[in-house]
Amino acid sequence: MSNLSKKLAVASLVTFVSIAPLHAQTESDPWEGFNRAMFSFNETIDRAAIKPLAQGYKFVTPELAQTGVSNFFDNLKGLRTFANNLLQGKVHNAFEDVARFTFNTTFGLAGLIDVATPMGIAKHDEDFGQTLGYWGMPSGPYVVLPFFGPSSVRDTVGMVPDWYLNPIVYVDDRATRNSLQALRLIDTRARLLEAERMISGDRYSFIRDSYLQRREFLVRDGDVRVSFDETDF
Repeated sequence: MSNLSKKLAVASLVTFVSIAPLHAQTESDPWEGFNRAMFSFNETIDRAAIKPLAQGYKFVTPELAQTGVSNFFDNLKGLRTFANNLLQGKVHNAFEDVARFTFNTTFGLAGLIDVATPMGIAKHDEDFGQTLGYWGMPSGPYVVLPFFGPSSVRDTVGMVPDWYLNPIVYVDDRATRNSLQALRLIDTRARLLEAERMISGDRYSFIRDSYLQRREFLVRDGDVRVSFDETDF
């Protein structure tokens, strides 16, 4: 994707966020009582353990090493993206996914170095929840999952096949597998530290609305020109 395309996509998302009807968010969250309880539970776990670990990781780990860790996990995620691009019939994107994974795994030292982006090979992000949405499945109500966080009924269903597309789960040694999963969690949380500063007002509502709007943006591949009367339910 060119820089111009990226700027247009961001502009479209900002426009969509600003004009999205407020009542749609209320209708999308019929289980708000349960969701707020799970949100508080997750926030407690995050404040007590995950966020401090992420902050410590960023403090003691050189930036170059952090970038390498992020590249490594992004490279593994490319397998999931490849499979879902195929399922959506996006053959060209799937070929780019294979090319990225091949170059980054071989010349990029198992994905630690992103050599594909400087080569002009586009990076995509697809999961099974997006695939279901692509083929017309509505998102269903918003739901906050314990430990996993924001989701929807559709995205929760999509987590199952995506789990089996994660190469880490096939690592035979349990200690190595658990260490990789833990490092992936800490890396993901560390990446969110800066974005977290943008949260204002009611934290629960802000995260819910941001999640739903971002998922809609991803499912539609950036095409957010929707009717005010259109709903997912």
